Amino acid sequence: MRYYSALICFLFLTHFSGSVCQAQQKADSLLPDYQVLFNQASTLIDSSKYKESVVLLKKAVKKKKDYWEAYNKMAFAKIKVKDYKGAEKDLEMAEKIAPINKNNEKLKGNNFYHNNKFKEAKEAFDTAVYINNEEKIDDAELFYYRAMLMFKGKNYKGALDACENALEFEPKYIDVYTLKGQVRFAMKDYNYAIKELSQAIKMMSIEKTDYEAYKMRAKSYFEAGNYKAAVSDWNVYIEATPNEEGALVARAAAKINCNQNSSAITDLDEAIKLNAGNPVSFCYRGVAKGGNKQYVEALKDLDHAIELKFDYAAAYVNRAAIRMASKDRRGACADLEKADSLGDAMAYKLIEQYCKR
Repeated sequence: MRYYSALICFLFLTHFSGSVCQAQQKADSLLPDYQVLFNQASTLIDSSKYKESVVLLKKAVKKKKDYWEAYNKMAFAKIKVKDYKGAEKDLEMAEKIAPINKNNEKLKGNNFYHNNKFKEAKEAFDTAVYINNEEKIDDAELFYYRAMLMFKGKNYKGALDACENALEFEPKYIDVYTLKGQVRFAMKDYNYAIKELSQAIKMMSIEKTDYEAYKMRAKSYFEAGNYKAAVSDWNVYIEATPNEEGALVARAAAKINCNQNSSAITDLDEAIKLNAGNPVSFCYRGVAKGGNKQYVEALKDLDHAIELKFDYAAAYVNRAAIRMASKDRRGACADLEKADSLGDAMAYKLIEQYCKR
């Protein structure tokens, strides 16, 4: 009986789904071709299929030459795939057809922002704000764009205020929470950064996970001293974005602080395969090997780190620690003297403690 009921339910759902599709097809048949293409492109954009949407939008503007909305939507899709020159051309076309348009100005500002033309971006956003105020429409996205620009200009308070304005109009605006996390990190308010980024991650769907939020939260956890949580977030990020040298090095640093030295060495081996010229990787691997009491191998890595970067103060301090553990007090103190001359804050204290006897 249970299987029969399930079958009836399945058949009903299939029939209902078919009816919805037929209704949609009927509705589309009443629209002009260019509108159907625009609607289909918008659906693709909602699914992050930006390149596919551009193909349909190009067809739409061929059918309707003055279709500024299609040019505007095409510019949006091109910005998403970092085709900023293409987006600029589309926005120029949209502006010829519909001058002094808020949506065009907003996208112009966004496109200028990504091209590092911050003065032009500000002018475009200011124009969009003026139009928005005249129309008296709540536009969360516009405040988000302005917040991005303020953040870039290191106006952190202004960026946070703009983010709050955006959230007033759209309380579940994920990108705003992510941006707030970035701002808080720049301000060294790491616990607040973790809070904002956790809120963003909580609201994300599996299909639209922004792994950059995990990356930023991993950095925030590290700076806040929660190394175990940092490792956990780096695991998520690296699984989605493998072979990123910086991420492997950062996870290794967190693992060292969790006394997971062997695992850290594995990460650093991979990082060195990707880039054998980074002294930080050799320095950290030396520290991890020292943590495993592999002093000879640790010294080789730290020697190489210093060969790559002769003024690498941290490498001298870490080599001093390994030399001290190897009973080479004179060599350790020489390294600390060098680190002190390079301005390392810890070196002087260690000299006072271990070398002034």
